Amino acid sequence: MFGYIIPNYDELKIKDFKTYHAYYCGLCRSLREQSGVSSQISLTYDMTFLGLLLSSLYEDGNVSTAECRCIAHPGNKHLYVKSNCLNYAADMNIVMTYYKCVDDWNDEKKILKVFYGHLLKKKEKRLFPYYEEKIKIITENLANLYMAEKQDCKDLDEVSGYFGRICEAIFVYKKDEWSDFLAKMGFYLGKFIYLLDAYEDLEEDKKKKCFNPLVRIQAQKKEKFDEFVHQILLMMMSNVGRAFERLPIVTNASILKNIIYSGVWQKYNKIVNKIDEDNLKKNNPDWRKV
Repeated sequence: MFGYIIPNYDELKIKDFKTYHAYYCGLCRSLREQSGVSSQISLTYDMTFLGLLLSSLYEDGNVSTAECRCIAHPGNKHLYVKSNCLNYAADMNIVMTYYKCVDDWNDEKKILKVFYGHLLKKKEKRLFPYYEEKIKIITENLANLYMAEKQDCKDLDEVSGYFGRICEAIFVYKKDEWSDFLAKMGFYLGKFIYLLDAYEDLEEDKKKKCFNPLVRIQAQKKEKFDEFVHQILLMMMSNVGRAFERLPIVTNASILKNIIYSGVWQKYNKIVNKIDEDNLKKNNPDWRKV
């Protein structure tokens, strides 16, 4: 369920692109410094967004920049950001990736995921004392989600809500006047990610006879199904946007708005375009001539 919260690079100004890249590199470097080289494989756009969001909100003098070389950029030095919020995002990146590996093993018995999960297990245990409450929320909701899927739960709001509550916990950096808005952002963004992931995997899950909460709805809605999904996703992101607009963010606001109002829809557009192409192939044998 990673890789959905990305910028729309085509709409980013050059300076904003450089800033976003500096945060992305900053998260990568934080992962290495705090959890070792192997943790850098877990780097995600989703946690880059979280680090950028929190760093922009909590301007406490701990945000700074530096230059470095790395394996990905060995030739020239490049800018990266350092902040307490990025360090927090790096920790959450480790926790979420570890439990994603566990989930993938339970669902599909992916050998590579269990191997990487084993590498991350010690790192997750190291973080547990610092984030005990959050990790308990994550494990409880993952367990509830696992049981709901095994029982073929037909309540879309219920199953997406479990992942929503996981992201809700992660988005709350600390308890203050902004934590309720961050929690709402995380909750609805988590539901958006879960539903978009289910939408993307729908046809494959049907072939493999795996659980997908959208199978029953597709059968009910038929030709109105795609519009139904679109409206739900719009509602989720509208709630994310409303919560975001209540935060007093000025620094990096243009980048964050790019991601929230445009970037997150890029994956959706690719899914819809693929569906349209598949339908064209199915209904028109001479589709290549079109």
